[in-house]
Amino acid sequence: MPTGVSVSHSGRVFVNFPKWGDEVPATVIELRDGQEVPFPDQQWNSPSGNDDAGAFVSVQSIVVDPVDRLWVLDTGSPMFEPVRPGGPKLVCVDLESNTVAQVVTFPEDVVLETTYLNDVRFDLRRGEAGAAYITDSADSGPNGIIVVDLASGRSWRKLHEHPSTKAEPLDTFRPVVEGRPFLERPGDGSTKPVTMGADGIAISADGSRLYYCPLASRRWYSVPTDLLVDESADDADVAAAVVDEGDKGTGSDGLETDDQGRVYLTAYEHNAVLRRLPDGAFETVVHDPRLLWPDTMSVAADGHLYVTANQLHRQEKYQDGQDLREKPYALYRTAIDAGPVLLR
Repeated sequence: MPTGVSVSHSGRVFVNFPKWGDEVPATVIELRDGQEVPFPDQQWNSPSGNDDAGAFVSVQSIVVDPVDRLWVLDTGSPMFEPVRPGGPKLVCVDLESNTVAQVVTFPEDVVLETTYLNDVRFDLRRGEAGAAYITDSADSGPNGIIVVDLASGRSWRKLHEHPSTKAEPLDTFRPVVEGRPFLERPGDGSTKPVTMGADGIAISADGSRLYYCPLASRRWYSVPTDLLVDESADDADVAAAVVDEGDKGTGSDGLETDDQGRVYLTAYEHNAVLRRLPDGAFETVVHDPRLLWPDTMSVAADGHLYVTANQLHRQEKYQDGQDLREKPYALYRTAIDAGPVLLR
């Protein structure tokens, strides 16, 4: 099942596949002439264990940054297992040499045993080498935003367990996908709500605000990036600065922005991608029955929005123990009149 996609400034397309039960020969690949080629090589896709800091364990997201490097966000958590130090990491790959240039691992008070690193955005103007912002969408543990100083590799948590990073309860959010309530249904007659928190993430075109949304919610939020990058900022001050951006009318797995100041939101309840304009109005970018669980998006320099559709909701854990996914999974793109946000 593909989750992440990103496109280099020269048009190279990268996709990743977390280890959620399918056979995954390579968790990061480049599409070359229609073929999936392990990237940067097979060795980096062959971990010795879940704590291997020198190989990809189970990658959830890949993002080409403003200076055309590929960053790989490794959960270190196949099948959502508890993480071990060394496994969760942020890895920079130089696309000129196709070699790893930097590996950022996390201390145990930042990436917790329950942490699930979900998605990442960059502002290379912050500090000496830039900052990265990461969502922790843990299903059964604290949620929040993780900030990384790319020069030193230091990281810290913000909005730890803040209500805006948490899944909404069923009495306020009852998602429906393909006409069926989206609940965990393991097949033993029981049901439970989906509890994944802060998931989608995007940065404003000017870099001043970070947008984010829990997976299990129709609401989304933003917070000033100045307070996130300030490691010493008081938790209460950060919490007080959170803005509820409102009801977006759908559950979303992915967020993205373009250089025209617009915010894109996947709409997994409606097989669609929506877009909020600078004046606050919403419009539909694309609606198609083939968009079965649109997940991660990437605005590329070629003027297209790329999005994966991985049928997440058809997994057996949500379908009374039956796997209803139909291969192949899909990667789509649609033309937009904009380019990526490049904060450099």
